[in-house]
Amino acid sequence: MTIGTSYDFPSEVVTTFKGKAEDDWSGEFPGPPDLCFNYRKIVEQSGGIAVAEDLTKNHRICIIGAGVTGLTAARELLRCGFTQVTLIEQSDRIGGRHLTKFPDNEFDEAGFSPFEMGAMRMPFFNKKDTDPLTGSSLMAYYAKQFNLKISNFPNPGTQWVTSTGIYLREGSLSGSDLPEMVIWKNPDGNTLPPNEILKEIHKKWRKFADQMTIEVSKKYGSKEWDDMWHAIVKNYHNLSFRELVIKPFQTWNENNPGDFGGLGMSPQESEIFYSIGVGDGSWGAFYDVCCLYPIRTSIFGFGSNLQLVHGRVNSDYEVIKSAMQSDGCVQDSLGVSYKSPQYLGLASLDECLLYESISKDQPSFYDHSMERKTGLFMDSRVKKIEKLSDKSINVEFQWQCSKEGTPIYLNQNFDSVIVTVPSWILGTKIKLEGFSNNQLPFEIIGECNTAHWEASCKIYAPLSKEFLRQNTIPQIMVTDTFIHDVYTYQYSDTYKNDCILLSYTWEDDSLKLSAFSDIDLVDMCVEELDRVLEKSTNIKSRISQYVIKEKAMVQRWISDENSLGCSKLYRAGTYFNAMKLLSYNRKYSKESGLLFAGEAYSVDAGWTEPCLRGAVDAVINICANTKAKFNGNFNMDEHYPKYRDS
Repeated sequence: MTIGTSYDFPSEVVTTFKGKAEDDWSGEFPGPPDLCFNYRKIVEQSGGIAVAEDLTKNHRICIIGAGVTGLTAARELLRCGFTQVTLIEQSDRIGGRHLTKFPDNEFDEAGFSPFEMGAMRMPFFNKKDTDPLTGSSLMAYYAKQFNLKISNFPNPGTQWVTSTGIYLREGSLSGSDLPEMVIWKNPDGNTLPPNEILKEIHKKWRKFADQMTIEVSKKYGSKEWDDMWHAIVKNYHNLSFRELVIKPFQTWNENNPGDFGGLGMSPQESEIFYSIGVGDGSWGAFYDVCCLYPIRTSIFGFGSNLQLVHGRVNSDYEVIKSAMQSDGCVQDSLGVSYKSPQYLGLASLDECLLYESISKDQPSFYDHSMERKTGLFMDSRVKKIEKLSDKSINVEFQWQCSKEGTPIYLNQNFDSVIVTVPSWILGTKIKLEGFSNNQLPFEIIGECNTAHWEASCKIYAPLSKEFLRQNTIPQIMVTDTFIHDVYTYQYSDTYKNDCILLSYTWEDDSLKLSAFSDIDLVDMCVEELDRVLEKSTNIKSRISQYVIKEKAMVQRWISDENSLGCSKLYRAGTYFNAMKLLSYNRKYSKESGLLFAGEAYSVDAGWTEPCLRGAVDAVINICANTKAKFNGNFNMDEHYPKYRDS
């Protein structure tokens, strides 16, 4: 079980609504639980979310951060008719924690496979046996809009991999006299791991998860849903996942709708579950966070039908002709050069959001910014956000912040400011001044400063095509060694190499690797993997012969100065504090002019969907604050639910 563990049952369960909501804006199961709203419906209208009034089209809006949240907000605001939108990014690239890289930056459509150093597997929230692009999610909408090629992600223990190797306690899990790697093949998607201990753990996990999935799917989208979810939150928000794992299972009773008990594992089973899940990856990094995170991740579709995004490519794997595509650089509004879009991997989503035209009659946000001679500032670090006496907000930023020498500071006044950067960036690098406690309560700043940001480390390398043609070494490996999880997969035969994620770790497991250089760490991982495979008497082979380690790349998110972490989580007892960030826009933005959006201000850590939903939420609130005319007879008071933060 990892942050992206496959659990397809939420997409398979037959839903029988007992009380369907009257309006057509309710979300469908599976989908995020806190705000049961159909975001895809409001965005996919031909005219977008709303139409800005003539008097407010020039409403000045600043978006801080050009990750997927900021790019989505910029595009949708322009689509609504807001023409004075400015996007400020402190790095020399767009995309944030969508980070698709190539070895030595050697981009070539026929060369190296891309490495997804950040987010890599996408839930589309679609039903079983339906096209993921029909899913009730914003990710599905934008992927369809931009013609992004996708395929099933090769998750451990799924039918999308030839085999998963499980190595625990130096190969003793099998019970054999000699060390072995347990080999799990699951061609039909329903085959359990071939080990009695893992089968029992799997049984307990599914018993808990299936019961909750069935019951919540009956209420999701109905008038009863909000109260049921609130009862679940009240029952579990003070529990860590570690406590939930050993808490006794309980058959659900409608008289106590928030209590499903726990997984009912023994301490020994919990120890294995911590290390390797049911053979599909460790949950250990999340054992001490609030159990509502793994509950919402698993039960509500974040782990169902996960997809790998290949890019904006055709059936021959050639990049579809796209805007600003070249081998060189493009420029921002002030002439600062940065890398041109490549439209490969997950980064293609971010590139399309910025560069692709909104419609035949409406330019892209990039083209609009170039025409304005302002609107997009790269390599520009925001230093201060100050509320002024005339109710405007002054944003000060350091232009070309990566250059040495005397810093150059610029500033502009805005009517609304959307903050999308990670909350630790906000708390350490950006000053917030001039806001009263009624506009920006201390508890909001406190939550930004005390939020728990996860460390993560990824190590990728090119992989010889010969590897996936052999059948001795498993395609995916899950271990309790310091490398933890290993993924190998291919995008296309057109690439001269496939790729291997040599090590994927979170929290303490990634922090323990901090002291080693990138070169040493790559060597250590290859050597350890060779050791494990050679020690396993049913493998007796080395993987190093297939790994092109001199082209390996390492990403450590906690030390990345543009993120300071890979995802924002919350510990037991702090769930309602985190929820206050989600409810801020509706409660305070009209008075303050300030809005928060993105994964950093959500409770769905590490996923793209909360980024997209947060961006659209910010746009909806700005439209409401400026009295824009919503499309589709949408009425915010009648159709848009409110977050419950207490």
